[in-house]
Amino acid sequence: MTFSKELSRLTFKLLVVACLFALLPFTATAQEATAQATPPPPAAPRNVPIPKPTERTLPNGLRVVVVERSNVPLVSAALMIKNGGEVDPLQLAGLADMTASLLTKGTNTRTAPQIAEAIEALGGSIESGARWDASTASVNVMSSRLNNAMEILADVVRHPTFKDDEIERLREQYQDALKVTLEEPGSIARFVASRVVFGEAPYGHPLSGTPQSIAGIKRADIVKLHAAYYRPDNAILVIGGDIAAADAFKTAERFFGDWQKPAAPLPASSAKATVTAAAGASVQPRIVVIDKPDAGQAAVLVARTGIRRTDPEFFRGIVANSVLSGYSGRLNQEIRIKRGLSYGARSALETRRETGPFTAEAQTKNESGAVVAGLLLGELARLANGELPDAELLPRKAVLIGGFARNLETASGLVSQVASLALQGLSFDEINNYINNVQSITAKDVQGFAGTRLDAKAANVIIVGDAKKFLPELQKQYKNVEVIPVAELDLNLAQLRKPK
Repeated sequence: MTFSKELSRLTFKLLVVACLFALLPFTATAQEATAQATPPPPAAPRNVPIPKPTERTLPNGLRVVVVERSNVPLVSAALMIKNGGEVDPLQLAGLADMTASLLTKGTNTRTAPQIAEAIEALGGSIESGARWDASTASVNVMSSRLNNAMEILADVVRHPTFKDDEIERLREQYQDALKVTLEEPGSIARFVASRVVFGEAPYGHPLSGTPQSIAGIKRADIVKLHAAYYRPDNAILVIGGDIAAADAFKTAERFFGDWQKPAAPLPASSAKATVTAAAGASVQPRIVVIDKPDAGQAAVLVARTGIRRTDPEFFRGIVANSVLSGYSGRLNQEIRIKRGLSYGARSALETRRETGPFTAEAQTKNESGAVVAGLLLGELARLANGELPDAELLPRKAVLIGGFARNLETASGLVSQVASLALQGLSFDEINNYINNVQSITAKDVQGFAGTRLDAKAANVIIVGDAKKFLPELQKQYKNVEVIPVAELDLNLAQLRKPK
């Protein structure tokens, strides 16, 4: 019995020791997990030099820019017209976007299906569309098939037919999209914000138009806009990827060299009107409520003028916006994570040829609409006057740098970056200087930008939602609150209200 008891004790001890050894990996794993609860700081960014673009101007005035990168056998080419939604006539919002979208819907020699089939046979893609300051048609294809793709690109830009059936088909698509969009409080708030900030100036209307403006666009309007702005001396062709510069210039000359420059001058620029509106459309900030009783949530948006892309404070601006926006940005931290008032809050600093808008927005339950408006404005003020430690600033810079680098990974992304610099008249050196420019921004720079260019006192507030649930609280905070029933809203007018 004594031997048996000793054996049992020994067996028990061995089991205990075995269990302890078995637990050691789990203990180590737990300690490692605890140690990683605070993520390590971002590593120092590394510059990856991009070959400097080369350029020529053809006799007809077409500017051709080529950037060589031979790591992947792909080429992207973009033909950019230096005007977009800012040239839409006053009552024809969406005209530039429709015109650009119709480029790939048929030419003198190819129908829309034939264009699609030809590009598909090349294993490539073709796209066209407009933004505020430019209209673009682009192709992406293997470098060995570039000539075939460029023939199609030149055809759609120079010889679109704008057939009535294609116009009507696209009109229906726009109307269907707008019908859905104008039921969303967030989309309504953004449209209203543009009118509040820019009034009747070019940036004030929706880029994609309104139901009324899209219905009013005629084929003659499309043909007129194309004839006025789609011309070689108002265009930039950017070719990038696996192609030698000499070959790219020969290709450009082959397909665009005989593109005739019209004798008539370009239409007068509307840039001055944009600047005037950006500087003075909202001298007194407006508090606008769009009453939408069936809204399940309220969209809350703060808007004011921002900066141009060529502004000397551009890099201060984008770093300041990065501190505010993104999942770990201040707006989301305060409104979503700390208070649970929204699924997400964000901001945007849209830099255009002329002064663009700055917006900060969140969607919340109707009852907390006024509270969220105060929080958005409060974070703008805190960015200007509060502390900004390096532990917060460095990761927000890393987000900008990482996003910029990802955009350069593809041939189309590289072409897009080069085209944007060309459009704005900026040096191509900015691509290789981007990381250093972002890294050089200090907390003091961000605070100074926020205090002078994002001043909360000059910001407008727009809330779209069930007004009875937040209006009393909003009126306690602000005087002269404008309330517009959604049925009376007219996005075609700066005053936003349908005439009685």
